[in-house]
Amino acid sequence: MSSSVSIANENGVAVVTIDNPPVNALSFHVRKPLYEALAALRDDPAAKAIVIACAGRTFVAGADITEFGKPVQQPELRAIIALLETVPKPTVAAIHGTALGGGLELALGCHFRVAEKSAKLGLPEVKLGLLPGGGGTVRLPRLIGAAKSLAMIVSGTPISAGEAKAAGLVDAVVDSDLLAGAVRFAGEMADRGGPFVPVRDRNDRLAGTDLAAFDAQAAELAKKARGLEAPLACAQAVRNAITLPFDEALAAERQLFLKLVSGDQSSAQRHLFFAEREAAKVPGKDLQRRRIECVGIIGAGTMGGGIAMAFANGGLPVTLLETSEEALRRGLATIEKNYAVSVSRGSLTEEAKQKRLGLFTGSTDYADLADCDLIIEAVFEDMAVKKEVFGKLDTIARPGAILATNTSYLDVNEIAASMSRPQDVLGMHFFSPANVMKLLEVVRAEKTAPEVLATVTDLARAIGKVAVVVGVCHGFVGNRMLAARGAENEALLLEGASPAQVDKAFTDFGWSMGPFQMGDLAGLDIGWRNRKARGQAAVIADMLCEQGHFGQKTGSGWYRYESGAREPVADPQVETLIRAKAEELGIAQRQIGAEEIIERTLYPLVNEGAKILQEGIAARASDIDVVWVNGYGFPVGKGGPMFWAGLEGAGRIVERLEYWHGRTGRAILEPAPALRRFAETGAWGLRVASRNFVIPGRSEA
Repeated sequence: MSSSVSIANENGVAVVTIDNPPVNALSFHVRKPLYEALAALRDDPAAKAIVIACAGRTFVAGADITEFGKPVQQPELRAIIALLETVPKPTVAAIHGTALGGGLELALGCHFRVAEKSAKLGLPEVKLGLLPGGGGTVRLPRLIGAAKSLAMIVSGTPISAGEAKAAGLVDAVVDSDLLAGAVRFAGEMADRGGPFVPVRDRNDRLAGTDLAAFDAQAAELAKKARGLEAPLACAQAVRNAITLPFDEALAAERQLFLKLVSGDQSSAQRHLFFAEREAAKVPGKDLQRRRIECVGIIGAGTMGGGIAMAFANGGLPVTLLETSEEALRRGLATIEKNYAVSVSRGSLTEEAKQKRLGLFTGSTDYADLADCDLIIEAVFEDMAVKKEVFGKLDTIARPGAILATNTSYLDVNEIAASMSRPQDVLGMHFFSPANVMKLLEVVRAEKTAPEVLATVTDLARAIGKVAVVVGVCHGFVGNRMLAARGAENEALLLEGASPAQVDKAFTDFGWSMGPFQMGDLAGLDIGWRNRKARGQAAVIADMLCEQGHFGQKTGSGWYRYESGAREPVADPQVETLIRAKAEELGIAQRQIGAEEIIERTLYPLVNEGAKILQEGIAARASDIDVVWVNGYGFPVGKGGPMFWAGLEGAGRIVERLEYWHGRTGRAILEPAPALRRFAETGAWGLRVASRNFVIPGRSEA
């Protein structure tokens, strides 16, 4: 019929095969011939049953989201599903790989679903700020019940074929030769005879639903939404499936979908979807990647142990090096404890735990790193210490081994320059806890070889990290911008805001917590040591640290933590200290509102991002958004700081920065030229690294 859809006859069973690589997305050029094929087969007496299958590595993995927000080309998915439901002969979806979003909704339009054992099924639209728009919220509850549907749709998390079979979503699971199994199943159904009831007319699983229990479940899920609209809309749509006739619930689903797809939050989340994929594209597809079969980690502390777990979780053998047997035992014990916690929570099996622990080899001898393909140091954040480590690696690492530093701030060029092989050196800035946090800043030094950068970027994706390539500067992208975000924090306190007021402005904006609560969680002593090393000071925070108030771990910091509790309680002593310091400095305190707090903290964040783009430290504005959403908790529904700047209005940001710069004279509040250009043109401009992996504005290798 077309290059995207073909029909074959297997012993009287018509097999309709979709072939739209790489993931068989339901683009218009697929939907049109698919609709025509199904319409023809519906009335074809030679076909006693219909199987919908897919070529390649997966079933339909979703709709074509590049079409969202554009005029709809008919037939749309809902029309195809409606057509399927008029077919009097058995229809079967043969699912392998993933059936996600529109792909699962297409399968729900069939009478039956047969899945390969390794398949995954889900409705992840919520992660794009949407809900299933092809009837998924109305049909899925009719197969697996409202409670399971609510959990599945609001989380967006796919389930396995086995789970789907147990729930009633899948009718049969096959170990191998999916197509033969699906054809055989379809033939058996046809021989058994109808009538074949479409999913839309199956109401047994909805009858007797406890609506009060459902509402309680939905309310609990809503608490986790943190201002996101899509999870709430998903819950409402599933509730409609319980309380409304099918067609009314379907129409309500469509209205909710259209509202979401035209809103800022979905636009922001779709931006992030593409931004992550764009960030993963580094030039050099044809470059020969280096072999990475074993990894060495130097340092078994919190960061080193977490990095080691990240690689073991990805299936790579790890040699973990420490300076003493005691430190090594402590590090390995912590790793085993972390895995045991995962087992107790049900997120890891005991078998998987043992398999991962079997990938670790402990050592106190640098010679044991000689055969490693990648070696990452995660030692104390001190240039002299790191240079000493790399000096040892220069003598023992095999030729061609990639050598990485996990530094958060230090100059990777200086570290590389201390080596005889700077082309093998780069930064791999993991975020703590490294076995959990997705972000990895891949720091390209001036002489990093192109294939080294490409190898590490590919490897990051393979172990489940979101990699963003950045250039060298103090703090790279994330921590440099974090410093800009926090530059006004103490000034706000001295002028009259309390830590709790600042934190509330942040949580109302959509952050999970504010900067002062976050500081207490991380430990105020970390920033204190960093400031002292750089000859800097923070008037209030330094006073707290000098008194031994480091945050949660000491029971007090910006807040008090009573009896080891994690819940912050306002500390009158801190507020008294702030007022006394303001009086000493001659600062008149006043009422400060949330709007001012946001302007003086998040506008400088955007401004620093503009400077980073201007200097070429980041290749794209969207890369900065990926860093901040995945590494620092910038609200997903706002798309990252640079995307949010467009929603907020770059002109307004420039205007308000100018105002606060005029009042305070602080350089951090002076609008960057790149921000002014964005205000004038409405576009940051796309900055793409050259074929030699040179970050724009940096020197060539």
